[in-house]
Amino acid sequence: MKELTNETKNIRRRTFLAAVGGLAALPLLSPTTAQAAAGSSVSYPSAIVKGRRKLASLEVSSLGIGVQNMSRTYQTSVPTRAEMHNIIREAFNRGVTFFDAAEAYGPHEVERILGEGIAPFRDKVVITSKFGWNIDLDTGVRRTGLNSRPEHIRRVVDGMLKRLKTDRIDLLYQHRVDPQVPIEDVAGAIKDLKAQGKVLHWGLCEMGLKTLRRAHAELPVTAVQNEYSMLWRGPEKQVIPLCKELGIGFVPWSPLGVGFLTGAIDAQTRFADGDIRKIETRFSAENLPDNLKLVALLHHWAQRKQCAPGQIALAWLLAQHPWIVPIPGTTQMAHMIENVGSTSIEFSSSELSELHTSLGAIEIRGARLPDAVQAFSDVEAPLRD
Repeated sequence: MKELTNETKNIRRRTFLAAVGGLAALPLLSPTTAQAAAGSSVSYPSAIVKGRRKLASLEVSSLGIGVQNMSRTYQTSVPTRAEMHNIIREAFNRGVTFFDAAEAYGPHEVERILGEGIAPFRDKVVITSKFGWNIDLDTGVRRTGLNSRPEHIRRVVDGMLKRLKTDRIDLLYQHRVDPQVPIEDVAGAIKDLKAQGKVLHWGLCEMGLKTLRRAHAELPVTAVQNEYSMLWRGPEKQVIPLCKELGIGFVPWSPLGVGFLTGAIDAQTRFADGDIRKIETRFSAENLPDNLKLVALLHHWAQRKQCAPGQIALAWLLAQHPWIVPIPGTTQMAHMIENVGSTSIEFSSSELSELHTSLGAIEIRGARLPDAVQAFSDVEAPLRD
């Protein structure tokens, strides 16, 4: 069995070998070299974000960047801080204006990295962060459970502002619904923070439909952030239609299926301790062979469009609705540039129909998250007395 390393990820992601086949040991490829090896005509080094989108009234680049792993990767390695700053700044140079963080990432450390990275152009970008987990405000130690008590939210935001080196959070999400706190009380705390200028917009992550309706009625919600990709299409049934009905933007996290949709995982891949994918059954040895049919489909379309498989996955998301803004995360400069290039890929209506039909024929086996985490998406906050 082999563990997925960053080097292996780079090699696999830059080639168009069959998804179900074993990969040869190759040297680390630059984007340009990899394109030549793959027969691709896409020029990653010249890629820039094409277009801008609106999440309700908030305008952002059509593609954002998630910085979750910039303090610690899936494999538990620690990226070089200076290189993370370089990636953030190069993303901005290429048109990215939407950066996603959270108090829980690190905890706290990712907000510091983002604040340092965007310092030269803070007023030209939109930054987000999230509250909701029970994290010690001083030490960053993560405690059991959730905490969205209004007094706690206010203190959390003050800490965020210091770590992000800013005077306001452009978009503040509730990271998970706290079943002990009515969503109306949470909205009330956000109203106070907006009145103080500390928060400009707010949103929710992985919430139930009733909670979203109640939250939006109390204080208009700008965006919902849920997992959504070709690998996990659950939001299509109810969440995305509700966002369309209410005029709320949608931000897919894990739009590349935690690396799966880039071709970085094959049937022989096993994950290191601490890697969340090790406990997701959709990546188990039993389910991977079936799920790799999706990767094979992506390789087919990548060859048709002369691009990378991950770019097809991101372009497909962008084609679903004009108010969807994916936030792929990365700690690799080449991957960031590749992701940006996805905004230039377009599908005709007939191509989208064909791709949709092919996707519908593939059944994804296994669960996306451990039950203890996945359950939060179904929690409804209690009604206020």
